[in-house]
Amino acid sequence: MNIAAEHKEINAALDDYRQQLNDIPDDQFTETPPNGGWSYAEVYSHIMQASLGSSIAAEKCCRKTGVTTGKGLNWHGRLLFFLDRFPPGKREAPPAVASLTKKISKEEARNLIVKVRKRMDEVSALALHDAGSCKISHPGLGMLTAAQWIKFLRIHLQHHLKQLSRIKKSFPH
Repeated sequence: MNIAAEHKEINAALDDYRQQLNDIPDDQFTETPPNGGWSYAEVYSHIMQASLGSSIAAEKCCRKTGVTTGKGLNWHGRLLFFLDRFPPGKREAPPAVASLTKKISKEEARNLIVKVRKRMDEVSALALHDAGSCKISHPGLGMLTAAQWIKFLRIHLQHHLKQLSRIKKSFPH
């Protein structure tokens, strides 16, 4: 797994989130879309909090404060990594993650994007030298190494960019 390439794609996705944030009308940011589901604010809250959590897990792996185990990805994790994206269809966020999701302001979203970018700069640098011997459990994918957490973070960011597009299409223009 190429950490530098993943880091570059994460930064590109974060740039996209930042640009879209500028383009979302202020009055629509916290509004529930006409077809239901999460508002823009809730998507930004979820994806940035999940990204911070993933960066913390990756850092713990790098600092050897996770678990040394022969266990790895479960079936869902292997599928996600093989496809390099989430499989088609809607899914629910794990309860522990969904409970952190809330409507945030655009300013909070901007600050979270900056925070995720800074953490990923630091964690990606650490991961370049990680042997992959230490793992942290993901609630749906199994035991992940630092490199796998970084790849998951990138796949997850890209997945929710598609959700933002669906929300945009649901509002009348």
